[in-house]
Amino acid sequence: MKQRSFFSVLAAFVLVLLLISAGGFYWLISNSPLALFRGGAATAPAAAMFVPSQAPVMVSLLVNPEQLDAFGQLAAPPAQRRQTRAELAQFKDSLLANTGLTYDQDVQPWLGDEITLAVTTIDIDRNPQNGSVPGYLLALATKDPERSREFLQLFWGSKASAGTDLVFEPYEGTTLIYNNRAKSEQGGIGAVASAVVADQFVLFANHPKVLRDAINNVLAPDLNLSSSSSYQRALERLTQPRIGLTFFNLPQLAALKSPELAVLGSESGSAQVSNETVAIALGLNRQGLLAQTALLLKDPQQAPAAPSLQKPVEALRYIPASVGALVAGSDLRQLWTQISEGLSSDDPLLDLIEQPLSLLGNRWGIDLPQDIFSWVQGEYALALLPRSPDAVNPNAQGDWIFVAEKSADSSPSIEHLDDVAKQQGFSIGSVMLGNQSISAWTKLSTASTDGSNAGPLTLKAQVRGVHASVGQYEIFASNLEAMDEALKAGQGGSLLTSSTFKQGIAPLPQPNYGYVYLDWPASRIIVERQLPLLRLVELAARPVFQHLRSLSASSTGGEAGVRLGDVFIKLGG
Repeated sequence: MKQRSFFSVLAAFVLVLLLISAGGFYWLISNSPLALFRGGAATAPAAAMFVPSQAPVMVSLLVNPEQLDAFGQLAAPPAQRRQTRAELAQFKDSLLANTGLTYDQDVQPWLGDEITLAVTTIDIDRNPQNGSVPGYLLALATKDPERSREFLQLFWGSKASAGTDLVFEPYEGTTLIYNNRAKSEQGGIGAVASAVVADQFVLFANHPKVLRDAINNVLAPDLNLSSSSSYQRALERLTQPRIGLTFFNLPQLAALKSPELAVLGSESGSAQVSNETVAIALGLNRQGLLAQTALLLKDPQQAPAAPSLQKPVEALRYIPASVGALVAGSDLRQLWTQISEGLSSDDPLLDLIEQPLSLLGNRWGIDLPQDIFSWVQGEYALALLPRSPDAVNPNAQGDWIFVAEKSADSSPSIEHLDDVAKQQGFSIGSVMLGNQSISAWTKLSTASTDGSNAGPLTLKAQVRGVHASVGQYEIFASNLEAMDEALKAGQGGSLLTSSTFKQGIAPLPQPNYGYVYLDWPASRIIVERQLPLLRLVELAARPVFQHLRSLSASSTGGEAGVRLGDVFIKLGG
């Protein structure tokens, strides 16, 4: 063989090997659980065609649960993989409790790459006279229509064996199956209806009307969420790889809690007074979950100011590392101006923000936006320190620390706060805490030393709050103990040096406006007290909450009519 021919054959052989190796590598990567870092096969749920454009909420998983199971096994430390596998198996089995069916045998063989759950309507029959019953729709993609039909036969067979009367209703080329309870109770407890649509999706609902409406939405595309301009606009702003997508219609979501807030005619397709929506794309991070959010404001012309923070604010040097919850940033006055001017007075989102502020303001007898937000033009940090209940404080919820960079307006504003405290019967006194002079708002009262009315009396000081001027910052705290922790943090061991905090905010992009940070183990009890319904969410997403370590969020600006943000959910062993 000539030399040139030999090298030509050798080169061709090597090239073939490289191609085969590249192809094999691509196959391994594309079929590996690590491929989920690049997101699911689809970027938007196909089941949105069943969901009405004015649905309050839609939540979609865009990958097969088995892929997440494999990813969880790969991501978990070897010593914890058995526990992770057991937790996921327990969660799967709980989905089919009391049906005689199992997930692995009866669902896994046919389940495809999408699961979508939506609240489709505030009230199924739209009749306020008989109460409000929301409509719920569950759409499961099927990769084996025959196996999914067998599943439904087994599912409804178990219901019939238990004495349930079934109804088979032909509708637009498919068959709706439901129990009589679903029809008579307007979707009450125990009501179930199902259908297989176009050999692509298995649908479940709490009323046959929800299924009819879902099929009608497909036949009339202008009615479904996929064709909604707000939905499409929000999706265009979400660029990160995703395995899940959540979409909220804020006015309709608020109406779920208070049906009287529902916009008249919104569910019939007419124009809304408010069209604020939030879309959240959920992706995987090597330490947890990363969510990118897009909030569409009512005013399409409102443009947020460009974020300027390239790193955490220096005010965090006075926040202890043991913090439970934190809000920190710069120019609180401008932030509040943007929020209050960007949302109308009857906006449900504004009500969600103002409610906790009103509770805090009423507690201290001040108007927070007027008395504090107005003069904080520099850095700020508000932190909640968890406290364990004891015999003295059985309902202890924690102490707070507020650090604000001083400005030209701060001195008269702080004097005004002292005047408000005096008007409420508190005296303003100066005490020394170490080498630091502290101003304290106190009120003296008498109390019996033995707890009886006849016992000897002693004076007791009630402390409403304390504040101190330290360098360029004014530090406020709920009591001397919290102030002492803030001052000690300033000497070393603050949140700025905490590796846990650094890891919790590391995936968030810069520049930004600041951070909202929640240390879940430290603040769990407090959060559950404030949000009782959170316990139900914890039960539904137990595998996530069992490993939740922290939650952090930041806004990165946006464009006219759109605010963008990111949320990082850090998970651990």
